[in-house]
Amino acid sequence: MAKPSDQAKPASGHAKYVEITIHFRCNLRCQHCMILDSMKWLTPATEEEFEGLLEENRRERKWTGLILTGSEVTLMPDLPSFAARARASGFEHVRIQTHGMRLSDPKVCQRLIEAGVDEYFVSLTADEEHLHDEITGVPGSFRKTLAGIRNLDAFAGVKILTNTVVTGLSYRSLPGVVRLLADVKNLVEMDFWTYWPMKETDDSALPVSHLESGPFLREAIRLAEGLGRRVEVKNFPHCLLGSEGHALLNDQPELRIDPRFWTEFHRNGFHQCVYREVCGSKQCLGLNAAYVDRFGWHESDLVPMPRAADASQTSPRPS
Repeated sequence: MAKPSDQAKPASGHAKYVEITIHFRCNLRCQHCMILDSMKWLTPATEEEFEGLLEENRRERKWTGLILTGSEVTLMPDLPSFAARARASGFEHVRIQTHGMRLSDPKVCQRLIEAGVDEYFVSLTADEEHLHDEITGVPGSFRKTLAGIRNLDAFAGVKILTNTVVTGLSYRSLPGVVRLLADVKNLVEMDFWTYWPMKETDDSALPVSHLESGPFLREAIRLAEGLGRRVEVKNFPHCLLGSEGHALLNDQPELRIDPRFWTEFHRNGFHQCVYREVCGSKQCLGLNAAYVDRFGWHESDLVPMPRAADASQTSPRPS
């Protein structure tokens, strides 16, 4: 069973992966989706851009893994050919980001695995059907996603990673998500990404106070690590994770995406914190603009990390 200190190390290292957006269409309408509106105008990578990336890696051997993403890439009939070309060009691993619904068909899993997709980053929004389907906006999506994960678990050599977005709707279910998937043998990593809007304010039901979600998030981390899974937490204050602070890792692979995306992304206004100038954390993104607008600065709850701190160190605050 993995130790917490081991969990702080990247499974393969984000710097060894590159991510390219090849598709912008989805058959879910997840309430927390960052590109729910912008996917209508974002442009996926062209054939020339995709082939250029493959050639770049043939020439320079910069990465060992390729991530195919955008919105729901399993809707692409030619997805297996993208994966096969990537493996033939020298990528050792091909990962897809997916809601997993089409993987409920074992034949789809078989085709993708045979084409070279050996890693699957699957979104599971909650631990109960009614809540998951409410968040995704599609009845039956929970059952299909769960069936997809179970199908992948039947194949040797497959790695499953999951992501659950932490919102005001989902945060209480985080420990339940870990328990729900406790028997999945191929599940090697569980991610928990705290929701952020692509705008300066948000009055929906999605933002949740870190003070309220924190106990559930920390419990989920402990449960997942107890099962030998690696955990990554995104966009949560380092100091509020307490003894689970080692799970914070905001590093990401290099992303090849329509440049217009970044204009929208930077509206979130990360790195705001009353202790920013004195905090030593190298991983914390602080608070974003919409969060501060909704919940304030938490001056009496946040604690600056020691100057020598990095993502492997825990907070001085007891959990």
